[in-house]
Amino acid sequence: MTETFQLHPQLAADTTIVTDGPLSHVLLMNDARYPWLILVPKRANLVDYDDLSADERKILGDECAAVSSALKRRFKAHKTNVAMLGNMVPQLHCHVVARFTDDTAWPGPIWGVGTAEPYDEDAGRERLTTLRADLISAFKHL
Repeated sequence: MTETFQLHPQLAADTTIVTDGPLSHVLLMNDARYPWLILVPKRANLVDYDDLSADERKILGDECAAVSSALKRRFKAHKTNVAMLGNMVPQLHCHVVARFTDDTAWPGPIWGVGTAEPYDEDAGRERLTTLRADLISAFKHL
């Protein structure tokens, strides 16, 4: 019996779906302080990167690169941080966060700095619409 993919409840509570890549759901973190996307491979029972097949690792890497490039281009970010931690949420997921030299956490990591600032309805809708279009276009090339 094959188990079906289910998004971890904490990821579901903290994010909104943007679009799907070839392997992953792409989610927008509900924190307006940073352009912050999370990629979650749509496979059941994944915990660590090495739980993916070699082909899936390549696809996830390509998705992360496309998301990183889209965030840098859209937001004119100084750089992007790409991380797979999984200490709080055990389901395999990859954070891609646009960073700026004037953001509140710079140059350190974003985790544990300040309090998340949820998007207001209009700003959240606008960010989702823009990112969805950018990523659908980017994923066509994968």
